[in-house]
Amino acid sequence: MGVMNSRVRAPELKGRGWLNTGGKDLTLADLRGKILILDFWTFCCINCLHVLDELRPLEEKYGDAIVVIGVHSPKFEHERDPVALAAAVERYGVHHPVVDDGDMHLWQQYAAKAWPTLAVVDPTGYLVASMAGEGHAEGLSRLIDELIVKHEADGTLHRGDGPFVPPPVPEGLLRFPGKAIELANGNLLVSDSARHSIVELERDGETLVRRFGGENRNEPFSEPQGMVQLPPEISKITNYDVIVADTVNHQLRALRTETGEIHVVAGSGKPWRSTVDDRPHDALAADLSSPWDLAWFDDKVIIAMAGIHQLWWFDPIKRTVGVYAGTTVEALRDGPLPDVWMAQPSGLSVSRDGKRLWIADSETSALRYVEDGVLHTAVGQGLFDFGHVDGKAEEALFQHPLGVAALPDGSVLVADTYNGAVRRFDPAADAVSTVDSGLAEPSDVLVTSDNEVLVVESAAHRLTRLAPGVVKTVSGERHKTERPPSHLSPGEVTLDVIFTPAPGQKLDSQFGSPLRLTVSASPAELLLDGAGVTTDLSRTLVLNPDVPKGVLQVVAQAATCDVDAEFGACHLTRQDWGVPIVIDPAAPNRLPLILRGMDGS
Repeated sequence: MGVMNSRVRAPELKGRGWLNTGGKDLTLADLRGKILILDFWTFCCINCLHVLDELRPLEEKYGDAIVVIGVHSPKFEHERDPVALAAAVERYGVHHPVVDDGDMHLWQQYAAKAWPTLAVVDPTGYLVASMAGEGHAEGLSRLIDELIVKHEADGTLHRGDGPFVPPPVPEGLLRFPGKAIELANGNLLVSDSARHSIVELERDGETLVRRFGGENRNEPFSEPQGMVQLPPEISKITNYDVIVADTVNHQLRALRTETGEIHVVAGSGKPWRSTVDDRPHDALAADLSSPWDLAWFDDKVIIAMAGIHQLWWFDPIKRTVGVYAGTTVEALRDGPLPDVWMAQPSGLSVSRDGKRLWIADSETSALRYVEDGVLHTAVGQGLFDFGHVDGKAEEALFQHPLGVAALPDGSVLVADTYNGAVRRFDPAADAVSTVDSGLAEPSDVLVTSDNEVLVVESAAHRLTRLAPGVVKTVSGERHKTERPPSHLSPGEVTLDVIFTPAPGQKLDSQFGSPLRLTVSASPAELLLDGAGVTTDLSRTLVLNPDVPKGVLQVVAQAATCDVDAEFGACHLTRQDWGVPIVIDPAAPNRLPLILRGMDGS
C-alpha cells in the first residue's frame, strides 16, 4: 500500500454534482473528523465493481468512523451522462455518496492513473495513502485500525452518522434486468439483477409466472446475469435444467425450474486471485471472477469470465472447470485458443449451426467469435476506440456492448449498450447497420423460437419487442478515451513497477517467483524489444521512433503472505494498465507505475 511519506493536503472535492446526499454538495470541511476512502471508479469497469463489493464489509465494520466517497471519473462517452451515472449508482447498490467527476478534474488532482484507484484521507484532511487496482480490503482494514487509534488519541476522530442519504425504494416488476433466455415451454427467464433474483415471465414478457430467489442480496443470488438452458440429455443426468451466472458471488448456480431448487455447481465464492493453468479443476473448489454470461458450445458450458478477461468452460457431468480462451491480459488479440486477449467479455450466443460462438467483448467495444478453435474479431479496434458508426466492419464502431444474439441467416444482433442501440453485423456483406436506437442501456438481445426479437432494456427496467424488418443507418460519431497520454523518449525506456507489500505482509516465494510482469503494445510495432513475460518488475523497453503513438499494455502481479501468523493468509495483488504513449524525443526515458500504491509525490 502506498503510504505518503510527506504531509499532503487532500484536494477539494469539486464535481459536476453529487448523488446519495439528499441534494447536498459535500466539501472536505463537511467531512472533517472522518476517515475518508475515495473510490475512483467508472461504471463500465469490472475491477471497479469488484472494489464496490470489497468496500461493503468495511463500510459495515467501521460505519461511524469512515466515509466512502465514490468519485466517478468516466471512460466511455455514455458514462459522462449524469442520468446514466444515477442509474448505475442504483443498479450496483452503491450506499455511499458519489461525486460526478465528469470532466476528470478530481482524477487529475489526485493523480489517478488507473481504474480503480483508492485514496485515503485522514480526519484532519491529509492524504495518507493511495493504491490502484483491487484486492486491498485487508490492507485498508489495517490502515483504518491504525488511523482510528492515532486520531482517537489525538481527539481528531469524530464518530457519528455519515452524509449518505438513501434514494427512494423503486417499484415495478423488474429492476435493471440483465439477460434473458427462452425456456422449452416458450416462457422467458430473465435475470432481475438489481433485485438479485431470476424471474419467469409469460411469452408477452410482462406477466409474472414466478420468481426464483429472494429480492435481497445473497438470497441466494447477488446481481445475477447470464443463464443457459442445458440440452435435455444433459439435464436428465444432472437433474437440473438451467445454470445461472451469479456474478457478484463469483459462482454458477443450478436451477431446477420444475421445483425451484437452487444450488451451487461451480465457484468457491472467493474471487479469483491465482495464476492460470490449462488443467481441469474441481468446479466447486475453483475461484471464479464475475461470470457474466453463459452458452452451450463445443459440448460444454462456456462462461464469459468478465472479471479476468477470459472464457472458461464448465462440464456439468464431470463437474470440472478450466480456461477456454484468454490469458487475463486485457486487450484485443486474435489467434488460436487459448493464447488470445479479450477485455471483459459480457455476452455470448451460438450460431444456429452450432459452429460459431459470438462474443460481445465490452471493454474493446468489439464483436468477436470463436470458430474451429480460433478467435476472430468481426468489428472493433481496441480498448480506447469506440463510437456509433455504421458501414464496413473495419470502420464500424460500437460503445461497450454487453449482449449478442445469433440470427437464423448467419448474421448477429448486438446489444450496443452505451449507444442505446441494437446493431446488426452481416458477415456476408462484412457490414454493420443500426436496427433500432434510443433504447435505455440494452444489455441483451433474445431471438425467440418464433424469430421475434426481444431486447432487455436494462435502464428502462423492461423487455422491449422490436418491430420486424426495421433497419436504420447511422453515420454517427467516433470517440477516443480522453485520457492524458504519457510522453516517452524513443529508444531505450525503463519500465519500473513499484511494489511495497501491505503492512504485515511479505513477498511469498513458496510457489516460485512471487513477481510477474507481462508487457505488450498496440500496435505491436511500438515495441522493438521488451515484450513478453518476466519475473522482474523492472524491464528495459525499446520504443520504435517510427511509431508516433500507441498503447502499452502492462500487467503486474505480486504474491504476498502474512508475516506473523503460523498459517498466514496468502494474497495476490494484480493490476493491468493500458498506458497511452506519445513518442517525444524531449520526454523522459522512464515510466514508473505503482502496484498497490502511489508515492504521493
